[in-house]
Parts: sequence; C-alpha cells; structure tokens
Amino acid sequence: MHVMDLQAACTSLLGDKASQIILALDELTIECQPENYLDIMKTLRDNEELGFESLIDLCGVDYSTYRNKAWQGKRFAVVSQLLSVKNNHRVRVRVWADDNDLPVVPSVVELYNSANWYEREAFDMYGIVFAEHPDLRRILTDYGFVGHPFRKDFPVSGYVEMRYDEDEKRVIYQPVTIEPREITPRVVREEQYGGK
Repeated sequence: MHVMDLQAACTSLLGDKASQIILALDELTIECQPENYLDIMKTLRDNEELGFESLIDLCGVDYSTYRNKAWQGKRFAVVSQLLSVKNNHRVRVRVWADDNDLPVVPSVVELYNSANWYEREAFDMYGIVFAEHPDLRRILTDYGFVGHPFRKDFPVSGYVEMRYDEDEKRVIYQPVTIEPREITPRVVREEQYGGK
C-alpha cells in the first residue's frame, strides 16, 4: 500500500476521531485528542486493511520552545510509532495532553504491551500521567527525584546532588553546589593565527 493510499484509508476509517492526518516527507502522522486516542489506536491495530500490530516506540515531547520559538498551543504530546509487518508500513500517532500543568493521556498498555516501559519513561522524564497504566512509577530516576528532567524548564544542573559522606558513611542528598557560569568561546583572530 502506497503512503497516499494509507492516508486515504486512515481518513476514511478514523473520520472525525482524528484531529488531523498529515502527510509530510512520505510519513503519515495522525493527531488526536486524549478522548479519541484509544479508539484510534484500537482501529489502527484491529482493522485488517491497516493491521498495525506492533508499537515500536512511544515518547513524550515538550513543545514549549519548539524550534527555539515560543510555542502557541498545547505543551505536551505523546508520540507513538506503529508498524504493520504484514502490510509493510508505518504510522505516527500524536496525542496532545489537554492540561499543561498536569498532562494526562490514556495508557495503551492494554492494546500494546510494549508500551509499558515507554509510558513509564515518558512519565518519569516529562511528568505525563498515563491513566489506567498498571504500574506507573519512575523507571530511570531515583525514587526521591524531584521534577522531570526532559521538561525544557528543568534546570541543567538539577535541583539536588548526591555524594558519599565519609562522616555519615552513607550517600546524602543536598542542594546543588554547582555555580552557573558563562562559557565564552576563545576567539582566534586571523592576524594572530599560526604565531605570526
């Protein structure tokens, strides 16, 4: 199936449930709202013509400074990459979280069990909550970690640091002691190049 035929099939089958179906650079992206996300994913998986049986990736995205510009619109999205081995095609699904302060989208673990750890990672790194996830907890950061490090407003140095304390004979957490500094590149002038 050609990508334009895939676009036509998705447009026909998904109807108004999809906010947009975008074809760019021979890649198809289906955008939707959280209330339609599960229906769309189920249709993409179960429809014989489409047959997207594999979720090969899922990630969170913070669009707050997309392309280094102020972003107008919803801040957080979850992007899934689906693969149909049988039909040899791929599709991207992007669902936008309604609330920028507490982004929530439905979990697709019941439809694609490979989404489990991907959703946990998006929760840990971006703070995106996946409703009905069977075990939503941090997967990469420590249990006491404060914040979500892939959010664009998270400080590069973080909020706390850990070190081993010789006196207490244990690892302790303390406020960050790294002082911010400005890194100015060394400029080499052409007239001084080569030691002349």
